[in-house]
Amino acid sequence: MKNNRIKNIEKKVLSDNWYILNKYTYEYQKDDGSWETQQREAYDRGNGAAILLYNKKKGTIVLTKQFRMPTYVNGNEDGMMVEVCAGLLDGLNPEECIKKEVEEETGYQIDRVRKVFESYMSPGSVTEILYFFVGEYKEKMRVNEGGGAEDETENIEVLELDFESAMGMIASGEIRDAKSIMLLQYAKIHQLLGQ
Repeated sequence: MKNNRIKNIEKKVLSDNWYILNKYTYEYQKDDGSWETQQREAYDRGNGAAILLYNKKKGTIVLTKQFRMPTYVNGNEDGMMVEVCAGLLDGLNPEECIKKEVEEETGYQIDRVRKVFESYMSPGSVTEILYFFVGEYKEKMRVNEGGGAEDETENIEVLELDFESAMGMIASGEIRDAKSIMLLQYAKIHQLLGQ
């Protein structure tokens, strides 16, 4: 690690049930030169990738809809979330991962994707870096119904929506997922669908 204002890092595993929750105790040098002991917890679920699938000719995008327990226990009445296709890398590089996730979740087999940026999604508590992609889909690329991998209990609904309608769903609160909002705004700013 390259930050010389951090020293004596100790890591303690608090949980490794689903992913890994670590507690870090370390010394941090303040601006006045003095050192203070700090503690932080960091959830390590691995890195992931997300993609906005779009069809420029039709003016449509493909999103997914599934139940998300963390949102349900924090005010999302039915726990359902409309999102872009995404998944954890699980040992794959980001491009390989997102192509696999697209086929599992949406049923489309795409051959070309373009990385547009990467981001720490919740840097105060989660270690994850998310790699963001865009990719064009065509009807002939549909090889199955999608819905997610059987062994991952995902139960995903595939949605094909008009792009402008999806943008309106951000304003109405029907889309509240950060990665999806970021990719939809990217598409709008860069006029991916020619709008």
